[in-house]
Order: sequence, then structure tokens, then C-alpha cells
Amino acid sequence: MIVKRFISLVLLFSLISAGLYSQKKLWTLEECVRYALERNIQVKQQELQTRVQKNALDLAKLKLLPTLAGNATHNYSFGRALDETTYEFTEHENVRTNNFYIGGNLTIFSGLQNYHSIKKYRYELLASEEDLETIKNNIALSVAMGYLQILLNKELVNATESQLLITRQQIDKTRKLVEAGSVAVGNLLQIEAQAAQEELQLVNLKNQLELSYLSLAQLLELETPAGFEIIIPEISIDTGYIVTGTVEDIFQVACKNRPEILSSEMRLRSSEFDLKIAEGARSPRITMSHSFSTGYSDIRKKLLGIDPSTGPIYGKYTFADQIHDNVNYGIGFSLSLPILNGWQINKNISNSKLSIENSRYALDATRKQLYKNIQQAYADAQAALKKYTASIKAVQSAEESFRYSEQRFNVGLVTPVDYNAAKTQLLRAQSELAQSKYEFVFKIKVLDFYKGIPITLPQ
Repeated sequence: MIVKRFISLVLLFSLISAGLYSQKKLWTLEECVRYALERNIQVKQQELQTRVQKNALDLAKLKLLPTLAGNATHNYSFGRALDETTYEFTEHENVRTNNFYIGGNLTIFSGLQNYHSIKKYRYELLASEEDLETIKNNIALSVAMGYLQILLNKELVNATESQLLITRQQIDKTRKLVEAGSVAVGNLLQIEAQAAQEELQLVNLKNQLELSYLSLAQLLELETPAGFEIIIPEISIDTGYIVTGTVEDIFQVACKNRPEILSSEMRLRSSEFDLKIAEGARSPRITMSHSFSTGYSDIRKKLLGIDPSTGPIYGKYTFADQIHDNVNYGIGFSLSLPILNGWQINKNISNSKLSIENSRYALDATRKQLYKNIQQAYADAQAALKKYTASIKAVQSAEESFRYSEQRFNVGLVTPVDYNAAKTQLLRAQSELAQSKYEFVFKIKVLDFYKGIPITLPQ
């Protein structure tokens, strides 16, 4: 009975595991992109850098607040000491004192350096956020390319398997003809050699498919590509598609929303405020100081009154009374003028101006690179569309040629060499069509990407 129950449990768990495996998740392109962005190390590092810039901005704002610090001391002194009541020195006294202080400073004016620092770090934060978007965009493009590479390899595998199936069918037909004495044995050997070559090609394509799965799994930070499968969408392409807009139009749109451009612009503005901060060091600096203090001494005595005959009458001066009576507070202002400081201010101003020029060059370089990328993507998209249209015609022509060769081969009017050549030409045309299709899809997606359109597959 126990053995039967154990076997039943094993079978039950096996069925459950098989059911879970059969229902394994299929990944869409959007899910792959989202998953990659959530786990990519570069994204996480840039998010941390953005938080650092946010802290720098907060610190710049908090510098507007006054500083405040306090201290307390508890001292023992031995020997000669000052009696703080009579302000006379006493001999051989052990004195215990306590002092308490709280105070700080407030910068009233310093050439608006604090204000300009806040502006500077705000633009640094914006630039860091745009850098984060740039990294995300690059990852999304890489994932899309990896996804399309899998689709391409799958299509090449399917096309090769179909051709191999046809070849094997021809082997069966040819073997029957050889057995009937209708064709020579050499025909069968040539067809079998073609099948062996196609089997080798199929193995190579399957290996490429496995490698493309591995590459995409690594982009997604998956531990292993085992069990990782993507959805195979039905991608339809309109051969009448027209690449809308000019390179200049797309560039103008991209300049307004591309994060790499916005980041360079933010850093240029940040360097401009760096210059204002450096120039602010030439201004006078006005600060306000504030303080509050009190103290206690155990040798101090409280004046209780004055006896006309004996003089002053002293009594015990408690800790609480001394702390209350010794309160001292004040406020002060100071003005400092920079006169000579080793020419540091002027050199800082000069370096800030050079930094602005460098930031302008960086912005110009980013814009020029973006224009070149769009120009290249535009040309690639148009070329890919032409190649795809021509590949469709090539496949149609190769299919007609193969059907004609197959019919003639079946009746012995075409040699195996000619038949294999027609079939090889068809397979090559089908492969080029698949490659041109996914190349066109990717190039169009890149062009749309520069227009600010999210990456999705055409349905």
C-alpha cells in the first residue's frame, strides 16, 4: 500500500512538472526590453549616479541655511585658581568648571555663489537623468537587434528544414527509380550527397540559433538560456512603404528629444554657472555670526548682601543659578574683501571659460554624430526596402525555376546536378529574403527610434 502511494505521488509530481514545462513563458520583445532594463548593471550604476547628483543638489540648497554648532566642557584644575566671584587668585584650590556654548554663522552675501551652485547642480542632475535614458535606449536597441536575430535564425532553420525534407523525398523517389532500373545509381548518390550537405548546413544554422538565444539571454541577465523562448510574431511588411520625412526633418525632431543631445545641453548650462560661481569669488563676503554661552564654577560664591561692619556676605552659588546668571549671547557681522590670493580667482575664471568652450564642442560633436547616425539610418532603411523588394522577386523566380526543374527531374529530363543547383538557388534566395526582411524591420525601427517612437514589431 505504501509503495503504491509513493508511486502515485511520483507520477503526480511528474505530471505537474510536465504541465508547468509545457506552459513555459514565451517572451515578447517589449517584455525582453523591460526585463533587461530592470536588471542591467549599467542602468543600476547610472541610477546610483543620478542619486548622487540629487544629493549634491540638496547639499547646495542646504548651504543657504545658517550653520549651528555647540560644545560643552567639564574641567578640573588644581593649585592656583581664579575666584570668579572676587576675581582674586586662590592658592591650593581644586576647581571644577563647566562651560556651554552654541553658535554659528550665516552667509548673507557671497557674490550669489550659493544661488549659482544650486543652478549648476540642478543641470548636473538633469544631465545625469538624460544619461540614464541614453543607456536605456542603447539597451533597448541591442535587445531588439538580438530578438530579430533569433527570428531570422529561426526562419533560416525552417527554410533549410523544408528544403531537406524535399531532398529526402527525392531520395525516396530516386531510390525507387534506381531499383526499377530507370535511372543510374549515380543520380541517387548525388541526391544523397546534397542531403548530407543540407544536413550540415542545418546543424550550423541551429548552432547559430542557439548562440543568438544565448546572446539575448545574456543581455537580459538570465543565468541560463535553458527554457528561454520568444514569441514568433507574424511580421508583415508593406512593399509600398515610404520612408517619410527628410534627414533634416528627423534630425530636428531628434534634437528636441534625444537624451544624448539634452545631456550635452544640460552640461553646457552647468559649465556656464560654474563660471558665475568663479566670478562670484571676486565679490565681498558678508557673514553674520551668532552665539549663546553660559558656565559654572564650584569656587564661585553668590553675593547675598553687604554687612556695614564686615563687608560682603557670600553664600552657596548653585549650578542652576550660575547657569541662569552667566548667560551670554550676541550677534555680529563681518565683511571680507578679496584683495590678493595668488591670482587663484582669475585662473579659476579662466578655466571655467575654457570648460564652457569644451562643453560647446562636446555639444556640437554630439549633434554632428547624431546627424550622421540619422543620415546612415535613413540611407540604410531605403536600401533595405529596395533589397527586400528585389528579394521577393528573386524568390518568386527561384520558386518557378525549381518547380520546373523538379518536374523535369522526376521524368529524367534534368540531371541531379541541375536539380540541386535549382534547389540551392531557391534556398539562397529564401535566406536572402529572410535577411533582407529583418534587416529592413531593424533599420526602420532605428529610424523611428530617432523620431521618438517606441520600439515595437510591425504586425
